Amino acid sequence: MRDILPADKARRESLLAIIRERYRAHGFDEIETPAVEDYARLHAGIGGDNEKLSYNILRRGLDAEAIESIGRAIGQAADNMAQLSDLGLRYDLTVPLARFYASNRGQLPTVFRAIQIGPVWRAERPQKGRYRQFMQCDIDIMGDDSARAEAELMVASLDALAALGLDGATVRVNDRRVLDWMLDTFGFTADERPGVLITIDKLDKIGPDGIVAELRERGATASAVDAFDAYLRRPQTMEHRPYGEGQIRKALPENAPDEIVAHLVGIGEAVAAGTEAADIPLVFDPFLVRGMGYYTGTIFELAHPSVSYSLGGGGRYDGMIGRFLGQQIPAVGFSLGFERLADLLEPVADAGSRAIVLVHDADVPLAELIAHKSALMAHGRVRLERRAKNFKALLERSATDGYNAFATVSAGAEPGTLELKPLS
Repeated sequence: MRDILPADKARRESLLAIIRERYRAHGFDEIETPAVEDYARLHAGIGGDNEKLSYNILRRGLDAEAIESIGRAIGQAADNMAQLSDLGLRYDLTVPLARFYASNRGQLPTVFRAIQIGPVWRAERPQKGRYRQFMQCDIDIMGDDSARAEAELMVASLDALAALGLDGATVRVNDRRVLDWMLDTFGFTADERPGVLITIDKLDKIGPDGIVAELRERGATASAVDAFDAYLRRPQTMEHRPYGEGQIRKALPENAPDEIVAHLVGIGEAVAAGTEAADIPLVFDPFLVRGMGYYTGTIFELAHPSVSYSLGGGGRYDGMIGRFLGQQIPAVGFSLGFERLADLLEPVADAGSRAIVLVHDADVPLAELIAHKSALMAHGRVRLERRAKNFKALLERSATDGYNAFATVSAGAEPGTLELKPLS
């Protein structure tokens, strides 16, 4: 968890403002949910490994006996911890959104497009681009089971990235139903699939040989591993390809389900129309897994050639809202990895904004000083600074803080007569 200094805070807010503006332009409406959710909801088995990383909140009003039980519960099963905690900090924005929709459905349109931007918390090992408190930027569509929903999310997110100055991004696309069908076709049992998917997710790191070796070490069904090995060694399986029906079918084993392929193709056609790009900014990746347990269909990740890690992702989670509502509602979402984007992007300059440092002598009367500041505020934001011996260092620090102009004032000057000079 970090303190954020003024210049970096201003930079982050400028990036968030651009993201918000582009998402709103695509018809999404911003909502807000609490930082705290019920313990049972956060530990319902739909958050994957993130459930293990959640910050739990002890029940209020525990007596001495209950406090003693805390010590005994440490290291015991998670269900014992549920007796001590009734709330927790949200580890993502999707679980709270599902609860929000179930609670407020009567006041929302049939197809609801939501923006959620806010902090989440995970008790994981911090590293570059990964923190225990971090900002998420999500857009979600509820009530639409067609390919239009995925296409809208992808087009809006790619548009936001372009507005941030990050060109050349692509979206890797797959479908959890494709993965289930492939594993069933190869002969993996239902019990083996979670472990097999964990291994497949390492393909970029350990390669096909490493994948096959690990599956054999896991003791997966030998004939299934052999079939998967043969599939990996087909030239057309691993090649990079443009996005389209022929390429999707070519990448998969024979007789891929027509309904799923048609859904994926529809997404590509819509994104191509929405982005007006020479090449569809999508890549079909039959080995994309994504670890969240609530995904039920299309899954995707945001990639950029300048970095080896993803800059966001999401997928379809049609079964989640039904857990709270008792009625199945289709839903799909896209989350930008804001912290990684903020580390990667340069500040976005606003040519029309002025941030002025008003440098004053010590003998300028207070009333005059405030009058000068009020006059300059018609041109932008203004910060007062008393003239220092090292005038150059004062200006350099002001520039670092995001100011782009300065003026100097002495006693007796008339308000509105000061000369603005650029800080460069």
